[in-house]
Amino acid sequence: MHIAPFDNQNKPIVDIDDPTVPLNYFNIVRLTKGQAFEYMVPGYETCIAPATGTVDIDIEGFKADSIGQRTVDVWDGEPEGVYVPVGVKAQMVCTSDEAEVFICGARYDKVLDAFAVRADELDMVQYGSDDTKTHRKIKHILGTKYHGKVGRLLVSELFTVGEGGWSGFPSHKHDTDRLPLETRHDETYNFRFKPNHGSGVQMLQREDGKAGDAYHIVDGSTICLDSGYHPCAVLPGYQMYYFTILGGLSQRSLVQYFQPSHAYQIETIPGIKDMIAKFK
Repeated sequence: MHIAPFDNQNKPIVDIDDPTVPLNYFNIVRLTKGQAFEYMVPGYETCIAPATGTVDIDIEGFKADSIGQRTVDVWDGEPEGVYVPVGVKAQMVCTSDEAEVFICGARYDKVLDAFAVRADELDMVQYGSDDTKTHRKIKHILGTKYHGKVGRLLVSELFTVGEGGWSGFPSHKHDTDRLPLETRHDETYNFRFKPNHGSGVQMLQREDGKAGDAYHIVDGSTICLDSGYHPCAVLPGYQMYYFTILGGLSQRSLVQYFQPSHAYQIETIPGIKDMIAKFK
């Protein structure tokens, strides 16, 4: 499902028990200097990750100051984030001139401990190649290194390297729990383009060998993925970014099932096996 950009007025874009991606939660909060925002999400663990701007965060006594160092856009430096346990009240105060903050979450039923992830604590991977039109970089905010500290939530930022090209290829899905082949993970994206008048396409093919759907994605588009194979592409001359939220039904580790028609291309894309391992 495609949700076109709109003024959400700091209210959830993907709320709890969403009919398409019930395992996900997503909000974008926009603040100006000195402005505060407070929230609590029952039944979901969350992560506060500024797209731009800087915030001080207080989670019922756990304090993380000066989270977020980017100013111009998501290409302007490294991400940072703070893990917020299930059903706990979190408050952020904007300390920069303005801030745009992602709040993302996954359904979970246990209360863990809050912690911060600074820029030097990210897990990063770069894979693909210009020749295969699959060159991209992934910055994991809540990646595999935080197993045991997070319940079901995976949070990352994905960047195309260079202009134009594909992401999420070879096409894969993760809509059914059937280990060891696949896990059920709902997924939500928020896209940005550079320059910001750029755009791309999100494909969604429900079944191998049958025609699927395609969505025109623009700067600020949100995509909710409940089932099917889902590669995306950016127009030539533009860079693409998407903030990625994954929520697992029965486990945190993601097991992707690659589309049979295209799975052989795993062997042709440099570094892709390292990328797959970083989600497990």
